[in-house]
Amino acid sequence: MTKDIRLNAFVGNSPVHLSPGLWAHPRNRALEYKDLNYWVELAKVLERGKFDALFVADGIGVYDVFHGSADSSIRSGAQVPKHDPLMAVSAMAHVTKHLGFGITASTSHEIPAVLARRFSSLDHLTKGRIGWNVVTGFTDSSAKALGHDSVLPHDTRYDRADEFLEATYKLWEGSWQEGAVIRDRASGVFADPTKVRRVRHKGEYFQLDTIHLTEPSPQRTPFLFQAGLSKRGRDFAAQHAEAVLLSGPSKATIGPAVRDMRERAVRFGRDPHDIIFFSLATVIVGRTREEANAKLDEYRSYVDPEGALALFSGWTGIDFSQFELGAPLLAETKDNAVHSMIDSFTSADPTRVWTLQEVVEHNGIGGRGPLLVGSPTDIADALQSWGEETGVDGFNLSYAVMPETYIDFVDLVVPELQRRGVYKKDYAPGTLRTKLHGQDALKVSHPGAAFRSFGEIDPAA
Repeated sequence: MTKDIRLNAFVGNSPVHLSPGLWAHPRNRALEYKDLNYWVELAKVLERGKFDALFVADGIGVYDVFHGSADSSIRSGAQVPKHDPLMAVSAMAHVTKHLGFGITASTSHEIPAVLARRFSSLDHLTKGRIGWNVVTGFTDSSAKALGHDSVLPHDTRYDRADEFLEATYKLWEGSWQEGAVIRDRASGVFADPTKVRRVRHKGEYFQLDTIHLTEPSPQRTPFLFQAGLSKRGRDFAAQHAEAVLLSGPSKATIGPAVRDMRERAVRFGRDPHDIIFFSLATVIVGRTREEANAKLDEYRSYVDPEGALALFSGWTGIDFSQFELGAPLLAETKDNAVHSMIDSFTSADPTRVWTLQEVVEHNGIGGRGPLLVGSPTDIADALQSWGEETGVDGFNLSYAVMPETYIDFVDLVVPELQRRGVYKKDYAPGTLRTKLHGQDALKVSHPGAAFRSFGEIDPAA
């Protein structure tokens, strides 16, 4: 593990993200998700705790697999309603100087030129602190929202994503040459048109003939996150991702994934250490172990099993209302949605057999990552142990109660990590990519960097 543990806060713009039922807890402010002050205050807490980024999950579908309808999701507030995560970024950036923002957008739901302009605009407004969590989408409900009958097959979604990234790299990296923007008041020339290149792309899924509509932003390409853990998803991440988000209930599910993806990165000509790995985790900390356990008991009394089943069915594409709660999950139980979701509770850890009831209980607070409970010393020990035994560089921290979970972590765990010398005492200057990778631009080994050459962008020009 790197000397400094990396940290993101992992949230959704909904009443419930990964802890169904906890919205009803009297100290939980998650119902304020539609209030801008809620997001501004959260950003301030995270910057006080020196978090690398606020990472916001998103999707345009509703989880309607459980019992064949969206009723359970709606009843429990399980990621519905769901607001657009981009809307609050500018306000949060205005009250912070260093906190990064990882925003989820799907290559199955977006148009390359439109998404490229949106992220470039945010990269300017945040002074280089924007990241894109590249997802492919997995729900039929999201496909139907766009007028399609069903979501594309799993591997086809990644083929489309590869081409989507190629098109956006061309726009971000190749449309505007360095020095194109002059801003010469005396001559009245804003930009040199000979250094602004038209991007022509004609592929299987996308066509475009345009210039990029924003001048180069501090990072050009936003910092790239990715979370796919299927075989095809791992190849995609190994080729494109600068940070990978992992989710699994045990070290046995995470460690092999880290090693495998670093090996895949080498096959794509990349330095395996150019990818930062964040593992999902939820921390419940108290000043003492007893206080933390009491807090856990209190939180568990609010967990909504129906909401947990609605989420798990939505993630996997499998209607678990048809299963006995005491029945073991089998690796063959798989659909066209998130393959790694079933794998993490079956084949990824052959030493453990999970029943559906155990999965529901585990996922009830914070999702499928580990639930770490204890004193500041206990939590620091656990985080260091996870890093040392799995090779992850940091953690994507989910929450039980908002913003209490993060305030507790910042006030109790961060000082202990800093005392041990494994967590930064201040931010490095610069963009999100500079903070995480040491430079503003994509590294030369990254495939996006190849599109900086004009000849590769528009050979006919």
